Amino acid sequence: MPQPECLFPHAAVTQATIYPIGVYSLSGLAADGDRLLSVDAVRGYLLNIDPHTNDTIVLNPSCVADWIGVTGLTQWEDKFWFAKEQEVFWCDRTTLVPTLFARLSYPVNGIAVCEASVYISCQKSGYIQIFDRATGEPGARFPQPGVGTETMTFYQDALWVCDLTEQTVYCLDRLTGKIQFSAIAPFPSPTGIAFTAPPAGTEPTCYVVYADEEPYIRDNPNAESPYQLTFRDRTFIHPLYLQPHPAEHYTLSNGYLVELSYIEELLPLEAVTLNQVEWRIALPSNTLRQRIRTIEPIGREFTIEEKAGQKVAVFKFDRIEANQGGLFGWKATIEMYGLKYALTPADIDDSLSLSPELQELYLVDDDDLAMETPIIIQAATEAVGTETNVLRKMLKIRNYVYDRLSYGIQPRIDTPDVALERGVASCGEYVGVLLALARLNGIACRTIGRYKCPQHPELRHLPLQPDFNHVWLEFYVPGIGWLPMESNVDDIIDRGPYPERFFMGLAWYHTEIGKGISFEKMKAADKPEHISMGDLAINHIRFRILDELIPS
Repeated sequence: MPQPECLFPHAAVTQATIYPIGVYSLSGLAADGDRLLSVDAVRGYLLNIDPHTNDTIVLNPSCVADWIGVTGLTQWEDKFWFAKEQEVFWCDRTTLVPTLFARLSYPVNGIAVCEASVYISCQKSGYIQIFDRATGEPGARFPQPGVGTETMTFYQDALWVCDLTEQTVYCLDRLTGKIQFSAIAPFPSPTGIAFTAPPAGTEPTCYVVYADEEPYIRDNPNAESPYQLTFRDRTFIHPLYLQPHPAEHYTLSNGYLVELSYIEELLPLEAVTLNQVEWRIALPSNTLRQRIRTIEPIGREFTIEEKAGQKVAVFKFDRIEANQGGLFGWKATIEMYGLKYALTPADIDDSLSLSPELQELYLVDDDDLAMETPIIIQAATEAVGTETNVLRKMLKIRNYVYDRLSYGIQPRIDTPDVALERGVASCGEYVGVLLALARLNGIACRTIGRYKCPQHPELRHLPLQPDFNHVWLEFYVPGIGWLPMESNVDDIIDRGPYPERFFMGLAWYHTEIGKGISFEKMKAADKPEHISMGDLAINHIRFRILDELIPS
């Protein structure tokens, strides 16, 4: 199967988000020339949608009941194919009279047709089954690439699979199911994928449809408290842009140009005068998925120093007077893209070992990781068992921690032994436990983070504040390099199976700042021992989403 270097070379973002009129929850997606087909599973509408104008036509106004609850949609020649509950149907596109093709033992989630074969996905069985289009007889099958409900389409002789829970699109070999590459979708809850047939001389467009709920404040004048938190349906279609890097095993997807401002406001809790003050704040990192365009000071000039390959803004004050106010910090414009690695244990050379430098830096307890406590030593042994492959070991450690911990905000960050015994942890405590168990098993790890941009790319040029700071980690694979892994975001299913979207992957909104170093430090010639940065200043974090970007 061909491995394109870029599916959309030298393209600019010209396609906007599509909001079809009068729909509630779109499920399945198919292309009809340069138009799109989808089903509103709530209303039962089979829709023909113009991606340029949002014009929406109901194709089945007299038989909507047959289409309520449809979960997959595709088109082949002059027929529509769709899935509903445990059955797969086809119908002539002129009559729309459904004909039963197959009945399965479990609910069907997605369907795709190519030549003589019909591909059917079923989350409960965990497989994609291939049927003979003429006879309806089942043939070969292969495992689903993800853990969620999956919809499918064909393009360039490959099977493209879209997983709702994984928030991931997979490009598979259509005969074996082997993953050629995968990409993080820019939004959660994708429910369909299709490629429009482009006019001559233009590039194809890959579209993904999304359906979920969003919270909003409802104004109810009849209630005692008129402002009520509730939920409403949200469904839309958006282009997916990809740039695979097969030789390096990763793929970049939709990005955004983001402005991030980090500002400290001097607001001391007690009157204290400090002399020869040096205040250090890490700057955003340049990585495979994150590129810094500009950095400028706010309120006060700074110099830039480098530590462990990371850039740090250094602010110097001759003197900070008692009760002095003021603002200082930095503003950066950053390109931020989705990143997903497609690596298997077979891709890892187990004969390679960590360099002495990496062992010295990243296999030690350098941050109160409690690596010598009995509970952590026992957990490190239990987590991996007899496994020796570094990729499998890291995934087993992650899943073990997910089994042992539940997420909860704590008044302070406790050491990994305390968090593990308690069974409830914040993201920082998840990271601590993961670091300790990984390092005891010979896997180099380091902390990454600091913030996630609020996921509202439709709100361009408006100030957005994150609710919390956030940290995750990177682990090192000899012969490959550093790979990202979220700390606790996918701890969402009791005892699993856990999604792997952020195991070797990050969404566009993760902001990488100061890899493996302290985010912020302050020192002064005469600082009282009991005074911390939090006693002297409060921080302000603001994002602005400026534009959408295609990876290049």
